[in-house]
Amino acid sequence: MKELTKAEEQVMQLLWKREQAFVKDLIEDMPAPKPAYNTVSTIVRILEKKGFIGHNAYGKTHEYFPLISRKEYTRSFMKNFMRNYFSGSFQEMVSFFAKEDNMSLSELDELMEDVKRDIKNENQDTNE
Repeated sequence: MKELTKAEEQVMQLLWKREQAFVKDLIEDMPAPKPAYNTVSTIVRILEKKGFIGHNAYGKTHEYFPLISRKEYTRSFMKNFMRNYFSGSFQEMVSFFAKEDNMSLSELDELMEDVKRDIKNENQDTNE
């Protein structure tokens, strides 16, 4: 899966939040100064070509929706991030952030408990 540019990611975040939207809706949700309609429309068309979004046509108007979930993109992005910066090692990545954030042992224990709980819940979800 391709990585999104900053502008593409901004549009995708809005579309994931809304689940479906017209270009004017996306612009409405953007912070000031608002980008030009044509700028957002171009980004949307690029995202569609990349396979991130689809559309429903209503005459000349198009309503866009995500084809890739936020979770799918996050998983792919994080795998690439780990591979590119931490030799694909989750342990190296956690160690790096623990050192950078000066995490205490109790915070690390809490993090590990959260990870264990998430893995257990995910395994239960896939077994159902």
